[in-house]
Amino acid sequence: MENYLNSDEIPMGLGMALAQNPKAMQIFAKKDKVQQKRIIEKTHSISSKTQMKAFVQQIENNQTF
Repeated sequence: MENYLNSDEIPMGLGMALAQNPKAMQIFAKKDKVQQKRIIEKTHSISSKTQMKAFVQQIENNQTF
């Protein structure tokens, strides 16, 4: 199964925040491509590093859906 972690389609801010949170990265990687795309789309309204970190924390807690 291909996912966004293996492509250039993941936004840099999200990728960096996921790299700093291995558990969230693992959860993101296990999601199917549709779920990953939904997560990525939600990041378009995030405008700060702090907000992105909080968003990735939500991934870790499985609260993004």
